[in-house]
Amino acid sequence: MRLLLVEDDTHLVQALAPELRQAGYALDHAADGREALYLGETESYDAVVLDLGLPRMGGLEVLEHWRTAGLDLPVLILTARDSWMEKVEGLKSGADDYLTKPFHTEELLARIQALLRRRHGRMEQILRVQGLVLDEEQQQICLDDGSRVALTATEFRLLRYFMLNPDRPLSKTRLTEHVYEQDFDRDSNLIEVYVRRLREKIGPDRIETRRGQGYVFRS
Repeated sequence: MRLLLVEDDTHLVQALAPELRQAGYALDHAADGREALYLGETESYDAVVLDLGLPRMGGLEVLEHWRTAGLDLPVLILTARDSWMEKVEGLKSGADDYLTKPFHTEELLARIQALLRRRHGRMEQILRVQGLVLDEEQQQICLDDGSRVALTATEFRLLRYFMLNPDRPLSKTRLTEHVYEQDFDRDSNLIEVYVRRLREKIGPDRIETRRGQGYVFRS
């Protein structure tokens, strides 16, 4: 899963970025509103964490532009503790959730996870598909027989995206866009490598190859 963090506070970004990546997210960062506007309209993100007090273009204006353009990706806005009007305006402008500063990283992670689950129509606390259970905290997969298998960071991001989109054909390009960060050399052939590794860990028949379409994770 791929996130865009829009925040101009360098210290906050330096604190959040490793936590978000450790939690299994590919992360891009924008430090001002115009860069955020461009990235949101040209890149594929699963969710955005959007500060409102940004240079060059305010967060609310960025959000309004996205919604006017039909961009419906989940957006969590960050607001100052006492700025209740910002929360109201943000929600009216199309934000899906908000979090007041200062905040605990654990709460931010929980809210992002909830946004992504709702986005994919999965309200349950545990991500379970076809007898497989994904332990998102430990980044392990629990198999039918009860055994647990560790996943690398890329394997975890790829498998989580598969499990959030079961029975849907997913092209290598789409998978690459949602698994890797912006500055990564996105060779789509790497997806084949990681699909092969996942098959070795979870079984060969759970991920189907469809010629001309990509892959389907069977539910």
